Formats: sequence, structure tokens, C-alpha cells
Amino acid sequence: MTFSALGLAAPLLQALETLGYKTPTPVQAQAIPAVLAGRDLMAAAQTGTGKTAGFALPLLQRLADSEEKVGSNCIRALVLVPTRELAEQVNASFRQYGEHLAVSSYAVYGGVSINPQMMRLRRGVDVLVATPGRLIDLFSQNAVKFKQVQTLVLDEADRMLDLGFAHELDTLFAALPKKRQTLLFSATFSDEIRSLAKGRLRDPLSIEVAPRNSTVKAIKQWVVPVDKKRKAELFLFMRKDRNWGQVLVFVKTKRGADELVGLLQAKRIKADAIHGDKPQASRLRALESFKTGEVQILVATDVAARGLDIDDLPQVVNYDLPIVAEDYIHRIGRTGRAGATGEAISLVCADEAPLLGAIEALIKQTLSRDEEPGFEPDHRVPLTGGAAQAPKKPKKPKVAGGRGKGVPSNWEGFDDAPARSAPRRPGGAGKPGGGGKGGMLRSAGKNGQKPKTAGTGKPRSR
Repeated sequence: MTFSALGLAAPLLQALETLGYKTPTPVQAQAIPAVLAGRDLMAAAQTGTGKTAGFALPLLQRLADSEEKVGSNCIRALVLVPTRELAEQVNASFRQYGEHLAVSSYAVYGGVSINPQMMRLRRGVDVLVATPGRLIDLFSQNAVKFKQVQTLVLDEADRMLDLGFAHELDTLFAALPKKRQTLLFSATFSDEIRSLAKGRLRDPLSIEVAPRNSTVKAIKQWVVPVDKKRKAELFLFMRKDRNWGQVLVFVKTKRGADELVGLLQAKRIKADAIHGDKPQASRLRALESFKTGEVQILVATDVAARGLDIDDLPQVVNYDLPIVAEDYIHRIGRTGRAGATGEAISLVCADEAPLLGAIEALIKQTLSRDEEPGFEPDHRVPLTGGAAQAPKKPKKPKVAGGRGKGVPSNWEGFDDAPARSAPRRPGGAGKPGGGGKGGMLRSAGKNGQKPKTAGTGKPRSR
């Protein structure tokens, strides 16, 4: 199938040829005719499959075919995105696709001055790409009006409809014209989000070009178990040992991102960070430097997990696992894009086992584990998924008077704790009010008194 067979106009086909787009992806082949026909749409597809072109191309054509002119402070199409970086990227795509059309586009988001945005909106904009918070600020100051909106697009719709954006979306939906086309595009849709979305759409067409919440097969994924305190050391070793070039590293917190970048820079490795506390100019500069190869390691929180299109990115490393399992799919989707192959490596410590289990349940596969020699964790990562159901090997008998093989060396009280046959009393070891420390075993004397050693009247010291 060709793009011309989908009914796209010559100016758009010319732009696609310049960009080197040969044939439409599955999501584009299904979404473009539906959007051109004016249908409401819910489209789910894996990351890196061209969802932006799936709504931008037909939307540009519909706006170009319309004789309506945009008024002052008005917009004709609204695209909502969750992050500033994605707003810039989507706007850049509209400009590339619409290079030969008389259709204007503009992006607004927080972290920068609102005044230039207000000035630009006075002339009217055909396509406005916006983050919800800044859009509401502009709307409350009468800098943008919605009376001419024909189409609403929610890109990364699962995050847009998440509880974190519920208040903003309620405000925006109440202000938008009821008669409009609504398009929802994302890589992941939960059942709850689907129900919520259907309540806002008119007879929507549902498109799924891959199993729900699945990952791209071209991405090789595996887990490296490691103790938390050795993650940085392991990452540095793997980078040198495997001769990694550019790597996108995801961490859980802003502080963690800054600390890792500081460590890398101390090793004279060109690194930078993207997170919510960084000024927008710094975030864009870091991303651009990474794209051009000036920065080797880009460390990011989940602000960069969605939508960022980085060419030829071979590795993504999850230095920390994401709190929300769906973000794993978006994180690793920064590699293996547009048919390329990629690797997604997760450095996992013992206390992240529940997060790993949630991810494996979501993607319906158990990730392989590959311990790095010399970095085997002292605190083992518990089995997850199907592996957790495997029959356990019989335990070897304990060695009298000492630790059995495999007993952690920091397990205080193992040698000197006598066996107990009676049930434990409330408030025992490891419980509030008990004498245990961190759940360690400890014998109790009669009537709760501390045990005494033979021949002395003093409590046994530890």
C-alpha cells in the first residue's frame, strides 16, 4: 500500500517523499482514512510505529480543504500532549508534513514565558499543540478561544486521561465545542481508561495494530540483578565492557538523575539530565546535544519516557524501574524505532521485585535474568512471574553450630538462636513492640524475661 492510496493530497505526498517515507505503517494505514472521513478514533499501537503521522497527515489535509479562516486568538485543531518535549516534537512533525500547505501550527507549554505565546496566538493558529496546564493558563486569560475547534487530539491518551490530568481535562472538555472530532492515540490503554474515553467520544472506531500493552519484538529485553549500592559501578562497567556509544538512562527521581550525571561527569563522560526541575531551555539543549552526539549519556526521569523520537538509539537502560508499569513500555520504546533493533537493559535490585513483577504481568512475559560476573547481588532478587511458581529445590540440612551454605553473612542471631517449637507470642521478633531487629530470630526467656547464660546472672550480650 502507498500513501497516495490512502487519499492524501499531493502537497502531503511531496513532503513525505522528501522525508523518505515509502509506505504507511499499519496504524497509519488504518487511522488516516478514518480521520479523513471525520470519525472519532481510539488507536493503540506500539511505540515507534508512526502514530503522530497517523493523525497529523489527515488533520492537515482536512484543515487545508476547509475554507474557514482562523480568527484572532482562535485555533481550529487542538493536540494535547503530556510533556513539553513531546509538544515540541509533535509541532515539528506538523511543520514538516505541512511544509507545502498554508496551515499554521504552534506549541505552548510551561517552563517558559507566557507572553510570547500570548502574542503569537493573537494572529490565530490552525493547529495548537499544548500541555494541559499552560493551555488552561492561556484560556483563563482569554489568550486562546475554542469556538473554532474542529478536532481534538489526545496524544499519549492514557497519560492524558490519568488522574493526574483529570481536573485539567474536565475544564478543557467543558470549554470545547460539543460538536467536534476527537482522536485518542497511545501505546497503552487500560480498561478503565477505555471506558472513560468512550464516554467522551461519539461512536469511536477502535484500532489495535498490536496486542494490548505489548512491546516491540525488535527490542531485546533483559534484567541484570544487582545490589542497589552497586548500580552505578555496574553501569560504568557494562558501558565500557560492551563498548556502548550513546545510552538513554532512566531513573526514578530528579535527585537521582543529577547524582548520576555528576558521577559520570566526574569520570569525564559527557552526560546531561532531563527532569521536571530543569528549565525548559536546559531540557531542550540537553536533548538536542544528545541527538547530535555531543552528549553520550542522557539521564532522564519519566518526563522523557513518552513520544521522544531519537534516531539510531541502540540502548536504553532502566537504572531504576518505573513506579507505573506502563511507563516501562514507553521507556524502552525510545529504542527499536521505525523497524530498527535495540536493547533494553534493566538494573534491578531486590526491593524492586514487585515493580518487576508488575511489568512482567503487563507485558505478559518473564524477562530473562543475566547476572554480571563480579556483580552478583548479596540480596537476591526474588523470582517473579511464572518463575515464582516453579517448584523450589529442597533445602540442604543446616550445619550444626554454624551457618548453612547460602545464609546471608549479615543475619545476626542465626547461630545463637535456639529452635522454637511453641507458637510465637504477639509482639515477637520483627513485630511492633517485639525484641527483634529487622525480623531476626531471638529467644525469649520465661515470662518474657531476657535469656541468661549458664553460671551468670547477667543477660547474654550480643
